[in-house]
Amino acid sequence: MKILSTAPHIKTRRTTRSIMLDVLIALLPASIAGIVYFGWQAAVIIVISLAAAVLTEFVWYLIEHKVWRDARETVRAWAAQFDCTSLVTGLLLALCLPAHIDGWYMPLLGSIFAVGVVKMLFGGTGKNIVNPAIAGRIFLFISFTAMTVYPAANFGPLGEVSLDRLQTGATTLTSGLQGGEMLSNLDLFLGTGVAGCIGETCKLALLVGFVYLCVRGVVKWYLPLLYIAVTGLFAVALEGFDFTWFLPSVLSGGLILGACFMATDYVTTPKSKLGNIIYFVALGLLTAGLRKTTGIEVVSFCILLMNFTVFLIDLAIKPRPFGYVRSKKEAKK
Repeated sequence: MKILSTAPHIKTRRTTRSIMLDVLIALLPASIAGIVYFGWQAAVIIVISLAAAVLTEFVWYLIEHKVWRDARETVRAWAAQFDCTSLVTGLLLALCLPAHIDGWYMPLLGSIFAVGVVKMLFGGTGKNIVNPAIAGRIFLFISFTAMTVYPAANFGPLGEVSLDRLQTGATTLTSGLQGGEMLSNLDLFLGTGVAGCIGETCKLALLVGFVYLCVRGVVKWYLPLLYIAVTGLFAVALEGFDFTWFLPSVLSGGLILGACFMATDYVTTPKSKLGNIIYFVALGLLTAGLRKTTGIEVVSFCILLMNFTVFLIDLAIKPRPFGYVRSKKEAKK
């Protein structure tokens, strides 16, 4: 059988699997930092989330392709088409969770929901409407009170801040937004003493992974930076142009994790360059605005809301076809 497709015909060695492997490599520093900071419990959460995500995709594939007809061939076909997207979803979800073993069921249920409902139910890779890991986190957040209890990193803060209020409870960002004491910018950057999710502690590790993705050409470097900058500047404006708020608003919470690894998802971002700029600017304004009004971390909710606007942006701003040249009549309009 011959497959016909329209021009242009572009060949590349990059595949979905190779891109996802790059993302996994980029997330390794943050994953290792989370395990070092939170201990073995973080490692268990990550392993459960990864296993549940892959098994959910595996079981779905077996049922969809009627494994009972030819079990061996079906398993081989699944292995051949496995593109590592479920691994990325599972790891991202784990990095968005608190590191306490009492909530071991959360990465299990969250991964099943993210991969099974948000991804596979809509057709699989490339057909999901929203980011699966983001949807999985929000599903857990609205379902379990355990998502509101965040242990602090094992390493204490470098400054003179008591660890008593950081052992369990709200995240460091939520505490600061509600008028509590904030850690120093250095502590927020290194993750020392930060109470929060596994992946939002060491910003240095996240930025190392982000640089790797930029070097590999997986993401456009200016889009996450645009999101982060707009969030910080609008937070400053909302605080009466007090620029001491810029770094804490940027370095606390899940902003860097969301900006570098979730908001840049190919499937859930606009297709055009201008559309992406509008998308990330709006995302920054929404994040800073909702943080101010709600007093809690809202990055995941903001990304989910903006995911639903992508089709509207694509309708309004259509990407120019490859090789297209405007006619003189169009240029005059």
